[in-house]
Amino acid sequence: MSKPVYQKFIKVDGHDLWCLKWAKNGEPVVLLHGGLSHTAKWQKDILPAVNKSHEVFAYDRTAHGYTKVRKGYMHFDFQVNELIKYLKTVVKKPAHIIGWSDGGNIGLIAAIKYPRLVKSLVAIGANYTYDAGLSFDLNNVEASEEEFSQFKRMTNQEPKLLLEIKAKAFKVWRTEPKLRLSQLKKIKCPVLILAGDDEPFNSQMTWQMYEAIPNGRLAVIPGASHNLVREKRKLMQAVIKDFYKSQDFPITKMPNRRARQQAKILRNS
Repeated sequence: MSKPVYQKFIKVDGHDLWCLKWAKNGEPVVLLHGGLSHTAKWQKDILPAVNKSHEVFAYDRTAHGYTKVRKGYMHFDFQVNELIKYLKTVVKKPAHIIGWSDGGNIGLIAAIKYPRLVKSLVAIGANYTYDAGLSFDLNNVEASEEEFSQFKRMTNQEPKLLLEIKAKAFKVWRTEPKLRLSQLKKIKCPVLILAGDDEPFNSQMTWQMYEAIPNGRLAVIPGASHNLVREKRKLMQAVIKDFYKSQDFPITKMPNRRARQQAKILRNS
């Protein structure tokens, strides 16, 4: 795995974010880890898909990984605003986004609210609405001794704070995100909706996202759960690499859902 050019704290919006950057091999792409996770937990899973073709950035969001808590954390609007501040402060230009789980949700919201800053989006295991038959147990807040120890080591914060962070996340997941399909239809950039075939939410929602986004692509990885980034790592990486080969609107020989848009593009070409 490629070593980062740097990994350090950078002041973003007055708060120290743990930030990483790899060598410049193309356009910038920002990696957004999952909720209650952190960059180091998945960089080895996702980095091989993009480190030879892009300039890769990543950071631990507030209350995740090495980055400490601050007021307002965990709500999706807060995390989207943090991403935008990060793009403006650290990346300093529009970027491609790859987000897993909460990271994918953040990418969807950012693509709607800040279209000039999001060049494309890979949303892995994302859900545009909380009301999607989520199967997670959001009533049982607990952590293992290993989790407590890791939290203390990474953040130098009191271990009991970890339970507060988890409780806050569970509370947010009960009511967020709150996107509508009509909002997804306004997304301008190319979007790859990437999911396992056994996600913790209903499959209909995954298809709805793909069909609503004008330049959307859909990849469902067989035999995979929400943890597909590790269960089907090579296949996931191949799908992402293929997405970046061309982000033009797909022109196919037998279009159905894309037929009207394809015909319009061909008439104007």
